[in-house]
Amino acid sequence: MTARAADRARYDRATAHLDAPVAIVDLEAFDANADDLLRRAGGKPIRIASKSVRCRALLERALARDGFAGLMSFTLAESLWLARSGFEDVLLAYPSADRARYAELTADPKLAAAVTVMIDDPAQLDLIDAARDGGREVVRVCLELDTSLKLFGGRVRVGARRSPLHSPAQVADLARAVARRPGFEVVGIMAYEGHVAGVGDAVAGRPLRSRAVRLMQAAARRELAERRAAVVRAVRAVVPGLEFVNGGGTGSVQHTAAEDAVTEIAAGSGLYVPRLFDNYTSFRGRPAALFAQPVVRRPGVGVVTVLGGGYPASGAAGKDRLPVPYLPEGLRYDPQEGAGEVQTPLLGTPADDLLIGDKVWFRHAKAGELCERFDTLHLVEGDAVTATVPTYRGEGHAFL
Repeated sequence: MTARAADRARYDRATAHLDAPVAIVDLEAFDANADDLLRRAGGKPIRIASKSVRCRALLERALARDGFAGLMSFTLAESLWLARSGFEDVLLAYPSADRARYAELTADPKLAAAVTVMIDDPAQLDLIDAARDGGREVVRVCLELDTSLKLFGGRVRVGARRSPLHSPAQVADLARAVARRPGFEVVGIMAYEGHVAGVGDAVAGRPLRSRAVRLMQAAARRELAERRAAVVRAVRAVVPGLEFVNGGGTGSVQHTAAEDAVTEIAAGSGLYVPRLFDNYTSFRGRPAALFAQPVVRRPGVGVVTVLGGGYPASGAAGKDRLPVPYLPEGLRYDPQEGAGEVQTPLLGTPADDLLIGDKVWFRHAKAGELCERFDTLHLVEGDAVTATVPTYRGEGHAFL
């Protein structure tokens, strides 16, 4: 029996009393992935990206391990909810235009002390001030650096379109603007190198593309390390008491941690290890989060149909954004239908051994987005479900 077949047998036994659709997290794999992130971080603290987990119980489980410290949230509403839930260090990773929540933040000393907001433009400060509604608390501010690699005089750009702040002078200028402005305090810098941390460098069947990605990422790491260090020096000249410099992501933990200028690493997807992280040479994780759909039809030889399963991930549309049939091994989508909203045909010889009501296990393309589909996660240890915990959705929250 292969390791994957053994996992399938365990998951089927653990969830035999549960009807599919059902989502699980294998705690042994989750904990092993957490240990691997810590090993790669080399002693620097890891701030957990909450959007990649979206379950308070599992955020708490990871934070209970030495080496994890703080959360990186994705909306202001989520940030305030997490702070009210007892999380004391929440960095909002994206600028917000949520005026109502800014009014709450600036009126509550506890929230203002726990939550740091992201900016890259003085206009965002104007919006916060206009939303204060009498709130006088000092707002903790993090400045975001654009990490994109610019080539050929800027005519070619590689990287996500995030912050407009690219040079040390631009970031330092904004730091000075914040320092002159009552009611705000610069406490951190963030730089997310998504073109390194979030792009696989070993694409199956595409050796030339994989080599090109590796060359691009090596150049991007060198350029960013030099520029990030210069940015930190420039900002510390304005804000000597800067608390943190955040960088990285699951795919670049060890590379970003090697930079002296970086004080903490951001990561989250590496706890679940979704399918997009299969294409990396820098690390190997264990799939920890899976979902199962029930077999509801047997249309013919070598074919079964499961209920639902069309859970595409965000990003540029493509096959790599679809969940992948994982267990039993050897199933594939019908190219005429793909992953459907209400039914999904699956092809392959393993289909002939599946009966009506059997479970087919899938891996989502991304990590936390799976939790937008399920109210609960069943936590599996060995071949038993030892706890059932709510996702954000199960607690009544859909923050985006």
